[in-house]
Amino acid sequence: MKRYFAIIPLILITLSSCAQKGEVYATRKGAIQGYDPVAYFTDQKPVKGSDEHTYEWKGATWYFASAENVQAFEANPEQYAPQYGGYCAYAVANGYTAKIDPEAWKIVDGKLYLNYNKKVQADWEANQANFIQQANQNWPKVLTE
Repeated sequence: MKRYFAIIPLILITLSSCAQKGEVYATRKGAIQGYDPVAYFTDQKPVKGSDEHTYEWKGATWYFASAENVQAFEANPEQYAPQYGGYCAYAVANGYTAKIDPEAWKIVDGKLYLNYNKKVQADWEANQANFIQQANQNWPKVLTE
């Protein structure tokens, strides 16, 4: 009986490594680590969302700074949601997923892109058109790799 209990953690580790990643990168703080996706467009800066203004979409909780921003997102989430489910755009371009820093962002052609950190963002911006093209080809298959 002891042997069976010893195997359970190994099975769980194996299953979790084979599991598909969520379509939206979210932490306990929510999508974009609790930052308001609409604010990147309206305020041209990252703005922390509030527990008072949330919306569930694609299996994640999204936080907003105002009721107006929730309404804008509800009306057209694809317009405001970050590309590649909020995973790092540089990582997706290179065939994997990575977490993001909400402060490492850029809007290109009306789309929000997030990066792992500001150094990675600078690397991404140096060849951004090619990285976007490659990430578009890799998305969403990177979720299963």
